[in-house]
Amino acid sequence: MKQGIRTRAVTDSQTIAAECLGVKVPMTRFLHEKRIERIKAARYEGQEIEGSLHVVTPDDTVLEIGAGIGLVGAVIARNAKPKAIHSFEANPELMDAINDLYVLNDLQDRISVTNQVLISAADRPDTLQFHIRTSYLGSSLLNPGNRPSNVVDVPTASFSQVCEQIKPTVLVMDIEGGELDLLRHADLKPFRAVVLEFHPESYGVEGMRECKTILTEAGFERVDEKSTRTVWTCVRS
Repeated sequence: MKQGIRTRAVTDSQTIAAECLGVKVPMTRFLHEKRIERIKAARYEGQEIEGSLHVVTPDDTVLEIGAGIGLVGAVIARNAKPKAIHSFEANPELMDAINDLYVLNDLQDRISVTNQVLISAADRPDTLQFHIRTSYLGSSLLNPGNRPSNVVDVPTASFSQVCEQIKPTVLVMDIEGGELDLLRHADLKPFRAVVLEFHPESYGVEGMRECKTILTEAGFERVDEKSTRTVWTCVRS
């Protein structure tokens, strides 16, 4: 699963915008002052990071779905030191920024990113439309309200085939609403722990309840001290 790795080096002169839990974040167009301050304070995706560091061990292989700017996976790689992290990100515009972050922190041997959408349903299309918006945080496979976006076709991969290939033990997922459909069809047996952000604005409170029911019925128990209403850290009970 190394097809996302590039050989382009990060130069010594590249501006470092922030540092979070030992991970240096290079300046890119995806960062602004408020986001930089959140990164420095470990509040950017802080609940996901805290939950991941609570459950990931050096014996784990992590499947990360939704890499964002690459920070969450990099912090896990740097601090929890799992065997490997295989990240998947749908937004092609983020690939250079993610890989630059990995290279800058000398993590490219432990973590890689692939520009694909993982599909758990049997009727997987070869590509899916992805909606890129001004803020990458608002970019998504979903387009509620038909908001203006730049639409690109992103290749897909089979969730089950990826799991069979990489043998993951921890799932970290933040995919802006796509988690409901993935969970509906996914075999969660390979995982001993899951860290997941829910997006009820995409599928409503009932959809969030369905996500949580799928997890509990699969044998996962919420870690209360590392979870909130919309971000769960859970382990097999």
